[in-house]
Amino acid sequence: MARLLLNCRRWIKQTNTDSDSEQLVNYTHYDYLDIAPGANSARIEIAYLALIENLQYGESVGGQDLSGLVRRIHTAYEVLSHPDQRQAYDAKLAHEAAQADSELQSMLDLSLPRSLRHVQEIPGERIAAITQLAA
Repeated sequence: MARLLLNCRRWIKQTNTDSDSEQLVNYTHYDYLDIAPGANSARIEIAYLALIENLQYGESVGGQDLSGLVRRIHTAYEVLSHPDQRQAYDAKLAHEAAQADSELQSMLDLSLPRSLRHVQEIPGERIAAITQLAA
């Protein structure tokens, strides 16, 4: 939960600046409950109850309104606690991850053509020295 709050603050700071490098973080239901994707139903319920107990008044110690976070935690629990909804959600995450991988690979392929890549040439005397040391 602390990780979510810190990252939300970072996102707010980044979006309040005038820079073009705005970064959005997409959290999953697993992130909101602070559990691994392979967690069983008992672990999901324990994590949910612990988070709700910590956020029972919807405010942080500093007075920050956490009602939005509480709603997201409720939604995450609703989806992950029902096997059919969870299976559909996991399939959606897998599809999004595959799309992101594909987009990244396309960007990397287009960023610098292989013909323009340069490899540093090793001088002959260094090759000879390395060969002597290896022998």
